[in-house]
Amino acid sequence: MSNIRKWVLAVSILLPMASCSSPPETIPATPLGEPLPGLRPAELARFRQGEALFNRVYTPAEGVGPLFNENQCSACHTKPVAGGTGEQFLIKATRFTPPADCDLLRSEGGENVRTQATPLLLAHGINEEPFPARATERGKFSVPFLFGLGLVEEIPAETILEREDSADADGDGISGRAARDSAGVVGRFSRKADILSIEGFVGTALRFEMGLTTPLAPHDLTIAGSPLPEGTDPAPDPEVNQRTVELLTDYVRFLAPPARRIPGDPDAASFVAQGEEIFKSIGCSSCHVPSMATGDSDIPALDNKEVYLYSDLLLHDLGPGLASTCGYTASPRETRTEMLMGLGRRDRYLHDDRAFSLRDAIMEHGGEAAPVRARFAALGRLMQESLIRFLESL
Repeated sequence: MSNIRKWVLAVSILLPMASCSSPPETIPATPLGEPLPGLRPAELARFRQGEALFNRVYTPAEGVGPLFNENQCSACHTKPVAGGTGEQFLIKATRFTPPADCDLLRSEGGENVRTQATPLLLAHGINEEPFPARATERGKFSVPFLFGLGLVEEIPAETILEREDSADADGDGISGRAARDSAGVVGRFSRKADILSIEGFVGTALRFEMGLTTPLAPHDLTIAGSPLPEGTDPAPDPEVNQRTVELLTDYVRFLAPPARRIPGDPDAASFVAQGEEIFKSIGCSSCHVPSMATGDSDIPALDNKEVYLYSDLLLHDLGPGLASTCGYTASPRETRTEMLMGLGRRDRYLHDDRAFSLRDAIMEHGGEAAPVRARFAALGRLMQESLIRFLESL
């Protein structure tokens, strides 16, 4: 055989192999609050350093406040373990003018109406931030889980956008659309999908929840638009350095996703499996998309992994009953589909924890989800319970 024929044969064999990408990998079950499996030593070291900062209590002398909500990250994200949820709420205020004009009331403290004050500010008779007088909406938002968010960050924007159907072109009553910033970058974090990255999430939390300035946001916030009283924040800016921001970001990025909890009893496991089929058949999975895959990443633990997030990461109109504040590109009635991974570790549900049971949470859904709610309500009690057992396994 000539060398040319050998070369052609080799290429013909290799080309099909090159055109077939390997299927995404499933992440092994990992205890809640632990790092992703497969982190390299340097990445694991950064996770542990970030974990220590996440649990660190900051003081007013170090820059907390003067207005703040908590003085450590894990004060909010603590249940059932660090990185989880908490009893606190984020209070937001916006002014919405139909059909699509949203004023975030940034200059009046609307992005985060903070509820605590340091002793130096209390001495001036200020114990919390006043609620913006121009607000037309008030939002109360519970603390989100942080588990698995690094994987969600690595889902390609194209994967999210391919599920957009803002005009309901397929006629299924679902018209999800992506949230984008002014540059067109797709958002995926927070209830209005208006935070683009984990670093943005961390920076926002440091600034608003704890009152700590960073190199990316080195100036203190006002009090409802008024400057801070002289001497109430003596710590030099920025109050935390970029390395702290990066280590906290890596801690959140490397938190493993919650593992499914399948009953060991075969009959109970079969009941859960039946609930999963009902979840799909009545249309829950149209928005709560079971899984997506991460793209290429130079971090092996995040590269080409299957993420069982149960969300399409799109904005949907859930009706007036679940309306809250507006967002950068979201109306008060629109909310990013909640990720259901870890749902079985919660005991309160919906964005404001109003529901004490999963059945109640489902029945609160309106707008685009109203037909699915009606199909759930029409199920027999046993089928409803099967679906709920499935949700509790997530």
